[in-house]
Amino acid sequence: MKHAASFFRAGCLVAVACLNVSLANAQSFGSGSIVPQDQQAQSMTSQVQGSDGQQSQQQAGQQAVDDQPRANWSSSNYGPVDPNSSQIDPNTLPPFGANLFTGGFRGVMADGLNPGYTIKPGDQINLRVWGGTEMQSVLTVDSQGNIFLPGIGPLNVQGTTNSGLNSRVTSAIKSVYPENVEVYTNLQGVQPVGVFVTGYVKNPGRYSGTPSDSMLYFLDQAGGIDQALGSYRQIVVKRGGRTVDTIDLYDFLINGEMPHPQFRDGDTIVVEERGPAVAVVGDVERPFRYELAGETLTGGDVSNLARLRAGVSHVLLRGDRLGGPMARYLTLDEFRTARVERGDEVLFSADKRSESIVVQVEGSYYGPSRYVLPRDAHLGEFLNAISVPKNMTSYQDVSIRRESVAEQQEESLNESLDRLEQTYLGYPSRTAKEGEIQVRQAELIQKFVQKARQTEPTGRLVVARNDNIADIRLQDGDVVTIPESSDSVLLSGEVTIPQAMVYTPGMNAEDYIRQAGGMTPRADDDQVLVVHRNGAVIHADDTDVRAGDEILVLPAAPTSNIELASSITQILYQVAVATKVALDL
Repeated sequence: MKHAASFFRAGCLVAVACLNVSLANAQSFGSGSIVPQDQQAQSMTSQVQGSDGQQSQQQAGQQAVDDQPRANWSSSNYGPVDPNSSQIDPNTLPPFGANLFTGGFRGVMADGLNPGYTIKPGDQINLRVWGGTEMQSVLTVDSQGNIFLPGIGPLNVQGTTNSGLNSRVTSAIKSVYPENVEVYTNLQGVQPVGVFVTGYVKNPGRYSGTPSDSMLYFLDQAGGIDQALGSYRQIVVKRGGRTVDTIDLYDFLINGEMPHPQFRDGDTIVVEERGPAVAVVGDVERPFRYELAGETLTGGDVSNLARLRAGVSHVLLRGDRLGGPMARYLTLDEFRTARVERGDEVLFSADKRSESIVVQVEGSYYGPSRYVLPRDAHLGEFLNAISVPKNMTSYQDVSIRRESVAEQQEESLNESLDRLEQTYLGYPSRTAKEGEIQVRQAELIQKFVQKARQTEPTGRLVVARNDNIADIRLQDGDVVTIPESSDSVLLSGEVTIPQAMVYTPGMNAEDYIRQAGGMTPRADDDQVLVVHRNGAVIHADDTDVRAGDEILVLPAAPTSNIELASSITQILYQVAVATKVALDL
């Protein structure tokens, strides 16, 4: 594996170098020996040792699986952890199909006149005959299932489908009037039925409908299935004490298939107790508790029920067996043939770590702006493969914008603002005058905190200092900034005339500020910062101004409270470091 990783790294970096080697007027970072080769080699060795250490840690984590009474889904032992996801208790999962009865099935009653409807006593049939004889009447199916045809006699139509009614009546009439007779029949109305709904439903009772209404119509009237105890897979239709149909709603939920039994008055729908179930969580679209049709399922059955997200590669199967607690970490292919039993917990995981990263380049360089590199690539070897324009690149001021650094800066700033609010808000006032002062102070703090929270840290990581570049390991999403040479100095913040000025060797920050008209009355003359192009932010008294730098003059805290002013000044400095902005008060 180490040899393979080395070849992969070398191949990527050679590809980067080949892209740039033929560019005219180009200079390679490598020609300047910015990062010593022995330092790179030492870093590479350290990385290999770290990899071995990580392998040992993974082995220890695998051993720890058997020591835990219940799987901790937030543990890195079970694959990459999403910091934004919260742990799910399998015992609180809703059953699959929990949202089924939010679709308003009770809102629309069937008309009962579909072609498959079978005729029963009480139904009304509109009959018209013309030609050799004429007849027009609305006939009611009597209790024996017959209709009476004038001049012909009774005709049994009970059990005849709506689609077959016309041919049956026509055949009976033509047996008496064989020639020049046309017949038209239409099922005009059906008798309503009352169906009992009981078992594990929210509101058991007797509900009215038509014989052709779906079972969901009656279940919805009863408030739906009890999510804690009811079964979605064992719903029985009983008639006269015997079972006439058993319905599995999973067929409807997954494939849209629903049996349509024709109900009769007095039928009973019984929702039986929920059967054994398994909890499915992890990288699935929605975690659910899936009910088993029997006592066991295969892993393939569970995978088909659960809608897996892209990239799922492993499954943690945990449960109790006759021999005691069991935990297995399987590949997705291995899981498909594994046996899943009642009470098991199944965690699907996208547990394949990418062996490459994507790094972006901005600023002064030749070649593409994005590169795919090995996961253990370092800044030095990457820069030595990048070509830059001659005499136009300030390669000593290389810096990196990193998302994790921006998150840390934002978190640190929010913590400072929280401390500011907790320290200075809510003090009890002893006198009326002191209360007025605290009200004004509170308004100042809240306004300042609101503005400060709206700032967005840049995540700038300083890697260049004293003409040396730290050979740090790159991370996925890093943006490497290679500044172009500049002959200007930018002045911003509490300066009378914020502007860009031509860089003059030997001038300090105070000289540039004086040429820009000096500071505003709101300026804090003790808080003048120089922002170097490498991302470093330093007090003007502690550094020299270089070409391309920015001079920031911070505002003074508008309060006479020394402690509060000190806290605000500290946060202003923190904001300036994180965002390169002098926050306006």
